[in-house]
Amino acid sequence: LAKMGEVLTNNQIGGRRNIIINGAMQVAQRGDTASVTASGGYGGCDRFRLASSGATVVTLKQSTDVPSNQGFINSQQVDVTTADSSLAAGDYAMLRTQIEAQDLQHLKYGTSEAEKITLQFFVKSSKTGTHIIELYHYDANYHNAQSYTISSADTWQKVTVTFDGYQTTNFNDDNGTGLGIQWWLAAGSTYAGGTLASNTWSNTAANRAVGQVNVMDNTSNNFYLTGVQLEVGSQATPFEHRS
Repeated sequence: LAKMGEVLTNNQIGGRRNIIINGAMQVAQRGDTASVTASGGYGGCDRFRLASSGATVVTLKQSTDVPSNQGFINSQQVDVTTADSSLAAGDYAMLRTQIEAQDLQHLKYGTSEAEKITLQFFVKSSKTGTHIIELYHYDANYHNAQSYTISSADTWQKVTVTFDGYQTTNFNDDNGTGLGIQWWLAAGSTYAGGTLASNTWSNTAANRAVGQVNVMDNTSNNFYLTGVQLEVGSQATPFEHRS
């Protein structure tokens, strides 16, 4: 066992910890995808896609813009090509990755022993201020949102956040989508007009993205993401670099 206060390395921890596939954005089989509209779609890095409604159009790219000295060589870039500067109530945009329900049984959702899970990622946004990161439980249609703050525009920063488990409904044991991890980029009043109850599971749409800045409001804006790791427990461990 490690001594108290020691930082564990990847080799000391062992095993596969990261629930996310392609969190280092290394794989991009589709290539860059331009003119991704409200219908949403994949592009750039595998397993990450845009979901949106409204005037927003983006290009999704695998970028070499990465945080320094972290071992990453790629990021997912959302490049705004058509702005949505005046959001209608139902307009939204988010970058999303989804996990099959059968791969989430160890989280013990739907029981009193539902596990806490910790998400860490590196992010770079053209917009300072409040951004929302959300879990979406597809088999329950419940969500859990928390905010993080971009303090400096166009600057890489690391975010770590822990979510409580959901004790009411389990994940189906099938290959359908069980959990979505969603980085909000814009939110109209339908999704932002309520009150953000941080780290609380809810089915009230207006509470999902309260305070979210509009990253889609200018064609000079970009949003970058890499180093995404989701793991069981309330402790973030070193990123699990895999081939």
